[in-house]
Amino acid sequence: MDQYIGLDVSLKDTAISIREDGKRIWRGKCPSDPKLLAEMIRKHAPHARRVVFETGPLSTWFYHALTAEGMPAICIEARHAQKVLDETLNKTDANDADGLAQLAEAGFYKVVRVKSFDSMLTRTLVGGR
Repeated sequence: MDQYIGLDVSLKDTAISIREDGKRIWRGKCPSDPKLLAEMIRKHAPHARRVVFETGPLSTWFYHALTAEGMPAICIEARHAQKVLDETLNKTDANDADGLAQLAEAGFYKVVRVKSFDSMLTRTLVGGR
């Protein structure tokens, strides 16, 4: 009954794919806002076991916001995931989300340690100076 979610995050929209027992049970899109995503996940996947997304510019924010919402968020290595996702014939955001959900279900990914939100803010301030 465990459900596995893949998120293909972009600045505007996030593609969502939910899998259960080796089959996709739902796929859709949502604005890239962790609170809205958490609501969507709760609605379509009440038994979420893993919520997987790749490293990227929004990954620190997404990780901390999703975990604060009670989601089992996991940030994975983008280069590792990209090697697997490049095997799909039709490269779309929805298919990438489905591929990430498959990786989550199989447990075939490299977890990335996400730095604290304060650390990210400090780094942003130093970079801005």
